[in-house]
Amino acid sequence: MGSVRTTIWILFSITLVAVLVVFFVLRGGLGPRSAATKDIAAEKPLPAAEAPRFDGSWPMFHGGQGLTGRAQGTLADSLTLLWRFKTEAEVKSSPAIEAGRVFVGSSDSQLYALDLKTGEKLWSYKAGDAIESSPCVMDGRVFVGASDNWLYALDAQTGELKWKYETDGQILGSPNWTRSPDGQKTWIVVGSYDNRLHCVDAESGQAVWTYETDNYVNGSPAVDQGKTVFGGCDALIHVVSLADGAKIAEIDSGSYIAASAAFVDGQVYVGNYENVFLRADIGEGKILWQYTQGEAPFFSSPAVGEQFVILGGRDEYVHCIRRDNGQRVWVFKTLGEVNSSPAICGDKTIVGSDDGRLYLLGLADGKQLWSYEIGQPVTSSPAVAGGLVVVGSDDGYVYAFGPKQAEGAKTP
Repeated sequence: MGSVRTTIWILFSITLVAVLVVFFVLRGGLGPRSAATKDIAAEKPLPAAEAPRFDGSWPMFHGGQGLTGRAQGTLADSLTLLWRFKTEAEVKSSPAIEAGRVFVGSSDSQLYALDLKTGEKLWSYKAGDAIESSPCVMDGRVFVGASDNWLYALDAQTGELKWKYETDGQILGSPNWTRSPDGQKTWIVVGSYDNRLHCVDAESGQAVWTYETDNYVNGSPAVDQGKTVFGGCDALIHVVSLADGAKIAEIDSGSYIAASAAFVDGQVYVGNYENVFLRADIGEGKILWQYTQGEAPFFSSPAVGEQFVILGGRDEYVHCIRRDNGQRVWVFKTLGEVNSSPAICGDKTIVGSDDGRLYLLGLADGKQLWSYEIGQPVTSSPAVAGGLVVVGSDDGYVYAFGPKQAEGAKTP
């Protein structure tokens, strides 16, 4: 009887040991872990929504035709410098991102095409003067203005000049685009310091129409619903038909407008030089509300979200305003003027300041989540695509940030 019990106990022990061995092997818990195993365990992969993508799009200033400054996807709570690219002068131009490339101008008169993943220069084109205008990428071409009074059309792949169109003043704002009324052609619309808005055929570079104002057109025109809307240094918000350049409406803002207006759902959002930010209805031709809690002019263009509008002020604050009634939600203090235009991405907003920093803030409460000290003013506005942020600085560099070091990226 004792020998039977002994045999059963031995079989039970052997079975238990075998089960435990299989369990720990499957769990990876038997024996010392290799260095590679430890690295994998310590460095958990980011969720798909946070991993950098190199196929995102931000094809023009403030992301799209309405200039609303809203990006798809999300941004990580903390960003890492992936690469930087040196130009020969200040980078006040705001980057465009399309098809894995970054397009950005510099005050060294060059337009640069960079690889989004590595920051390597793919090509550059030299204009006759500084390029503060932000590029617009459309149908395989890059359209950009320069301080030499010319609008340039370049091949996006090679940088080859397709045509250039001359105005009678410098072009500092970004071009926008629209389809012709018959849908067969693409037209480019851009403002100039010759006091005009120009509509130009994207294929030929020939003028389609021009619209004259009483002062400089500094900002970019917004496009929606067959209309273009822009502010002028004549203090007016201009509403113009894209079909023929005819005036639809003018709304007096009370002071000259240097910023670009956002245009969505028939509403225009823009700030002026008398410290007023406003929302106007173009159908009614009147101002719906005014935000006057800034203590300095607004040169920053607003990012318009579902509930909130975010913009920078020369009072050194980032302002968050309720979209429905113009009431302040929060302000965030920087140490310099905020001329950079914010971008909204998910539950965050990102913006540069003349204090030399790039700030990532919570959209709901304005709390700082992350910042990066560049050291020279960041008047360029961030482009956001695929979890990446690209921005220029007065130190002459273009910077790219993401949630982690991307494979193959350059060491800054």
